[in-house]
Amino acid sequence: MAEQESELLDYEEEEDAVEAGAGEAAAADGEAAPAKKDVKGTYVSVHSSGFRDFLLKPEILKAIVDCGFEHPSEVQHECIPQAVLGMDILGQAKSGMGKTAVFVLATLQQIDPVDGQVSALVMCHTRELAYQIAKEYERFSKYMSNVKVGVFFGGMNISKDEETLKNNCPHIVVGTPGRILALVRTKKLNLKHLKHFVLDECDKMLEQLDMRRDVQEIFRNTPHEKQVMMFSATLSKEVRAVCKKFMLDVNKNERPPYVRASAALYGIGSSTLSLSSPSNSILAEHEQFTSFLSYSFFHSFDHHLFRLYHVLKLFER
Repeated sequence: MAEQESELLDYEEEEDAVEAGAGEAAAADGEAAPAKKDVKGTYVSVHSSGFRDFLLKPEILKAIVDCGFEHPSEVQHECIPQAVLGMDILGQAKSGMGKTAVFVLATLQQIDPVDGQVSALVMCHTRELAYQIAKEYERFSKYMSNVKVGVFFGGMNISKDEETLKNNCPHIVVGTPGRILALVRTKKLNLKHLKHFVLDECDKMLEQLDMRRDVQEIFRNTPHEKQVMMFSATLSKEVRAVCKKFMLDVNKNERPPYVRASAALYGIGSSTLSLSSPSNSILAEHEQFTSFLSYSFFHSFDHHLFRLYHVLKLFER
């Protein structure tokens, strides 16, 4: 298949020459990025399109405006239209390119909060990053008062986490694999209604055997029908293969089709994304449509089809 021939770019193999202009890229998701001047509320982008083109919920758009962001970065421009449709995503882009905003906006766009049910699980390798991601969720869900976000990581009293899950269960859970697994094993964290499974800095978790086992055990406690999104700045071939296994359709024993897109950013070099469609995608029954997608086609007909689909969904409400 074509996806087997497509390889994500490993930034560790890039020459250092591209670092000279990297300081002009601002980080909307809190990730560390080299910066030589203070630029707030913007991403480096080669597109004139704005976040409104993604037809996000008015509450989300209002929060984006409050943050001062006008134009999506390249990784957001490529990933968000696919992510909000429930497609699986394996994304790679340098730090500071707004990867966090991709899954934050995508999950908030799709979430239909139900009391006592966890809809989205986001895991990362450090408590600091978990706290940072939770803050991003709070920032973009500022006007979504019915959405609750909880963050859980080691080093804190687990009884407080258990009490939170029992009395004020969040719809979006952010945490580290060790603490999340402990809560799953004691059945304090119920993932049977999970719809979105996200790994940020996935290489950091999947490279370490112990942490990988924790992630796999947690994954086995989630429904088969869900969206899987994974992001990282660097991905080795070995870790990339592990990532794709999480998106493998075990029933058909085949991987979902991938759409590969490469784009050069100003002063950044190139970032390569690999996108896939899961079995639970709302377009899954139209496999011919999914396989027909391509980078150039997306920017014309498919983009308009994406907008038309969301307009029709608005009328359904």
